Amino acid sequence: MEMYTDVLLVTANVGSLFDNVGEIESDWMREFFGTVQSHKPRFIALHFQEVGGKDYMVNMGHAENFFCNIESNEEMRDFDRVCTYVDNHFKNVDSFTALGSMYFIHKSLKNIYQYDFNVKDFKAVSGQNKYVGSLDEVTTVEKEKFLKNFWPDFKWSRKGFMRTRWIIHNQGLDLVNVHLFHDASNLIACNASPSIYSDNRQKALRYVINRISDSSYTPLPFFLFGDFNFRLDTLSLVQNLSTSAVVQTVKKDSSNEVEKIICEQKDNDHKVLLHIETKIFAYLHQAVFTEDNGRAILKYDKEISAFQDVITEEDILFPPSYPYCEDYTKPTQYMNTRCPSWCDRILMSHTAQDIIHRRDEGASSVVYNTMGPNVCMGDHKPVFLSFALKTNGH
Repeated sequence: MEMYTDVLLVTANVGSLFDNVGEIESDWMREFFGTVQSHKPRFIALHFQEVGGKDYMVNMGHAENFFCNIESNEEMRDFDRVCTYVDNHFKNVDSFTALGSMYFIHKSLKNIYQYDFNVKDFKAVSGQNKYVGSLDEVTTVEKEKFLKNFWPDFKWSRKGFMRTRWIIHNQGLDLVNVHLFHDASNLIACNASPSIYSDNRQKALRYVINRISDSSYTPLPFFLFGDFNFRLDTLSLVQNLSTSAVVQTVKKDSSNEVEKIICEQKDNDHKVLLHIETKIFAYLHQAVFTEDNGRAILKYDKEISAFQDVITEEDILFPPSYPYCEDYTKPTQYMNTRCPSWCDRILMSHTAQDIIHRRDEGASSVVYNTMGPNVCMGDHKPVFLSFALKTNGH
């Protein structure tokens, strides 16, 4: 008999929560608990990136409180089993990823097992299991930081992936927390299509997919969710946004290096339409990113297309998830630092898409959306996927 288990997957880059301690966190919590209340999942997977924020040496204690506050909240009382993995061992530079994953199992969900990568077998999950540290000795998680040779020209960064493996009733699946490289400079991102950063992300993502599909373990359907840092194809977008503008390239006096790109309207008092510097991306008509959930610019979101053979995604019907204003009075406004993009995603193998239950035409049982669209959640809006997983249970 076919059965279904309601599942909620959430990805959240929480770096700015720790860099702006205070009002953001309580709103963030309220939105998360509200999402749990409205979707009533029996299994929740929460994947965090940038745990501890930029100043992680100072903020890591606060990060531990954050995880405790989620787990101990009254809203989560019916989830009687919890597995928490937090890589906070920043002194271990070669392996520190700042990834955190939390898994909550509802008391009504009986048949659930977790994989031990050491003994290569599944074990029943019971009680509260909390692992905080380097995670190197923890056998129910696989963690890897990307090697330096992925991006030899960039300074050290906290990027990598972390995998756990589950059986819910008798449906096996891999859940992978991912954080890929960002665009260091808006100007360099404009140099080519695709950009050098996009090429680096593609290389890293292909590596992750190969690693979780290799023959070390039996391949299973997988969900990859995290901050992929996917960006719009900046060169193509800028060319399009500035078609009716005069484009000026300002170079540094001493070198031939581009310092800024200014696009002015031909008429209209030469108003600046677009201003780009290393960390400035200011477009006059910001509404293009939010109107109709940014549908007009979705065609520039191309980074997943190279992977259509192995991964897929639900339709994106929400505006770009980054970079939102960190001023809690402006929760729907983007910062003028980066081109708004769909960085935070929930991707899946084709086999994983096959085990999502879809009701008959009409009522959709699958929801793919941002959390807290009208509340300040930090610079990234968390993204969630709520669905019924096909499970053949008793």
